[in-house]
Amino acid sequence: MLVLVLWLGTRKLKLVPGRGQVAMEFAIDFARKGIAIETLGEKEGKRFAPLIMTIFFLTLALNLTGTIPGLQIASTGLIGQAIILAVIAYVTFVYAGIRKFGVGGFFKNALWLPGVPVAIKPLIAVLEVLSTFIVRPITLTLRLTMNMVAGHMLLVLCFLATGFFFSLLVGGNAIGLIGAGTLLMGIAFTVLEIFVAALQAYIFAILTAIYIQLALAEGH
Repeated sequence: MLVLVLWLGTRKLKLVPGRGQVAMEFAIDFARKGIAIETLGEKEGKRFAPLIMTIFFLTLALNLTGTIPGLQIASTGLIGQAIILAVIAYVTFVYAGIRKFGVGGFFKNALWLPGVPVAIKPLIAVLEVLSTFIVRPITLTLRLTMNMVAGHMLLVLCFLATGFFFSLLVGGNAIGLIGAGTLLMGIAFTVLEIFVAALQAYIFAILTAIYIQLALAEGH
């Protein structure tokens, strides 16, 4: 579906764009220029733009499935999908650093920080190992998964409560009127979940770009 949407949105581009083309161009420019190029610079941004754009649009599309009735839960709310994306981001920034500096140079830049007193450099190196090579993929995974799970639970609670109270109303129990309130809350949380879906896609893509930029930076 994602490939189809992108193909239909870009197959007949016009000099004077319509609203659909404007929306598509905005989304693509946002991912390509706003995330990849602005974070990594012109050269490296263009080099890694395909990957970062894929991560952004894929995460966004998978997140949004959680707001579609019947599908109910986004696949990014299942930790396996988030792990796959985090591993791709992890392998990419390690590969980028090793390709530029070599194995020794990359790990030296990442772990043996300049300007730090020699006496505490080993301690800082251990902390950098934990921060750079362990905490990063874990936080990428958990941040995405937990946000999607939390949104899913809110929607489930609201709409299950709506069904329960409306069933009471059908039976003649006035307490069932509470269902109107839970329905409105469910609609409000659905709108919020759409915003969170877009926000989490942006955060995952921008953090991937930042990690790549840190791996390519001189002296760190």
